[in-house]
Amino acid sequence: MTCRFHLAIPVKDIDEAKLFYCNFLGCEEGNSEEGWVDINFWGNELTLHKAQEDELKMTHRHHVDMAAVCVPHFGIHLLREDFDEIKKRIQSSNEFDFLDQPFLRFKDGYREQETFFIRDPSGNAIEIKTMKTPESLWDTTS
Repeated sequence: MTCRFHLAIPVKDIDEAKLFYCNFLGCEEGNSEEGWVDINFWGNELTLHKAQEDELKMTHRHHVDMAAVCVPHFGIHLLREDFDEIKKRIQSSNEFDFLDQPFLRFKDGYREQETFFIRDPSGNAIEIKTMKTPESLWDTTS
């Protein structure tokens, strides 16, 4: 059986959000109807729902080892090549910037990972990361 994650989030403007997720991040548009659209978020189903301004979530900062990160947020683990490509797009963009700059966590350790945060045009916080040893994610023995 194939397991996929599904997340539905509010957006101010579906067309603006599609430009960000599809044209900027490189995801693909899926099914849609009036008021929502599915995005193939690296093999996962991200559904963008048209929302009113008062429905958009507030975020707060919570401390972790690297800094105080936005909560709520969602994210994706990418291969190094894909991660570096997205990072370059943000660095060269005049429209989008890092919410939290790239940071190397657990340097030189088994769980080493590089991560950064960005906001979509509706303010949803997204964490994008790459792990040196992906299998370390669920390994609790080290």
